[in-house]
Amino acid sequence: MGNYIVLIVVGAVIGFFAARILRDRLSAQKCEAAEEKAKMIVDTAERRAETLIKEAQLEAKDRLIKMKGEFDEQTAKEREEIRGLEKRMLQKEENLDRKNEQIEIKFKENERVERELKNKNVEVEKKEREYQGLLEEQKQQLETISGMTAEAAKALLIQSMENEARHDGVKMVKRIIAEAREEADKEAKKILATAIQRYAGDFVAERTVSVVQLPDDEMKGRIIGREGRNIRALEAATGIDLIIDDTPEAVILSGFNPVRREVARLSLMRLIEDGRIHPARIEDVVKKVEQEVDVVIKEAGSQAAFDLGVHGVNNELIKYIGRLKFRTSYAQNVLQHSVEVGFLCGAMAAELGLNVKLAKRMGFLHDIGKSIDHEVDGSHAEIGARLAKKHGEAPNVIHAIAAHHEDIPPESVYDLLVQAADSLSGARPGARKELMENYIKRLEDLEGIALDFKGVSNAYAIQAGRELRVIVEGGKISDDDAMLLSKDIAKKIEETLTFPGQIKVIVIRETRAVEYANK
Repeated sequence: MGNYIVLIVVGAVIGFFAARILRDRLSAQKCEAAEEKAKMIVDTAERRAETLIKEAQLEAKDRLIKMKGEFDEQTAKEREEIRGLEKRMLQKEENLDRKNEQIEIKFKENERVERELKNKNVEVEKKEREYQGLLEEQKQQLETISGMTAEAAKALLIQSMENEARHDGVKMVKRIIAEAREEADKEAKKILATAIQRYAGDFVAERTVSVVQLPDDEMKGRIIGREGRNIRALEAATGIDLIIDDTPEAVILSGFNPVRREVARLSLMRLIEDGRIHPARIEDVVKKVEQEVDVVIKEAGSQAAFDLGVHGVNNELIKYIGRLKFRTSYAQNVLQHSVEVGFLCGAMAAELGLNVKLAKRMGFLHDIGKSIDHEVDGSHAEIGARLAKKHGEAPNVIHAIAAHHEDIPPESVYDLLVQAADSLSGARPGARKELMENYIKRLEDLEGIALDFKGVSNAYAIQAGRELRVIVEGGKISDDDAMLLSKDIAKKIEETLTFPGQIKVIVIRETRAVEYANK
């Protein structure tokens, strides 16, 4: 058993060493094969590297040759350009040399001409002195022959020329005015006729008092109330006076402010319909009606601006415009008048090729000061201009408002358009009413202005004061003087009187020859 174990151990040791020897041999063989393979790879890599190096050297040589060719070509081009620039520079130098030579020649020529001019000036001065001596000698001879001094002859000549020039000037003025008047008359009639034809407005006559109809006379007592408390409450709430007299079934509301008068009228009608009339109820009704009237005012202003095509107006200005619905001027509704003036301004601006929208805006806002002119001091034109400026209107619109009654001088054709449209709207027959006293006073003033001029025998204002006929004495006023007299009278009327539209001044001169036949 022990031998068997020994044999096994010995066999195992022998097998281990045999396996190791075999493994070493296999490793040696593998190493040799790997070395050979590595050697082959290195050789192949060396040959590949040599090939790549050669190829790179060849490519580098090609690139170098190509770059050298390109460089030579670029150098040749630059040399050619440089030669061209040198050639042009040489030409410019030659041109400059020629110009310098020409300038020197001209300079010498100028010097020669200047010397000649100096010599000629000397000769001219010498001859001028000779001429002055001759003139003085002739002047003395003329004074001796005529027996007049030079100053007297000069004054006589100037007077003669002045009379002749005045006569010729009057004829020329007459001809120019006739031609201008003919053309202007045609064009003005065309523009005004076009503007009027394009607008047809209805005018509503409104008064400064309002009348409220009552269902019966017993209602008067209820309106007055116990000890007059109801009527006092109504007057205090509205600021309008209530006149209750013997007029059957009617109450008269009197007040300067048309908006308050309208509030009082609507409030009273509302109270009469409701039947409950006492101070507390009066205050409630008046407040509600004031709110309703404010809405009506704003709607009226907005509608007027919309109808006229004027946009972008400040909301506060729209309210002031709407208040004009309750204002009248000589029985002409001011809101309707403002719309008409705006339309006429736009129509005339279109005929003249001006800005139609701007002209309409100026005409529409020209009387806005009348909505508050009873509340503040100043003319309505001045108030309107301040109001428009406050609410952001353009400077030209503000100036047109201020100048539409010539409180300030007009500066543009738009200002004159507003004046013309305002006069046209107000002066239309039937548009406004005028007190008889003012009418007669205006006619007397017209005739008085004409009678103040020398040579006027009579003056007659006709056609409602739109025409003034002046009769002059034929022996004192000539035909030419008659024309100048008409201009002077017209100018005096413009400076003295305020009137709508225009006044035609006609100077009439006649010469009568009277002889008697005796038998």
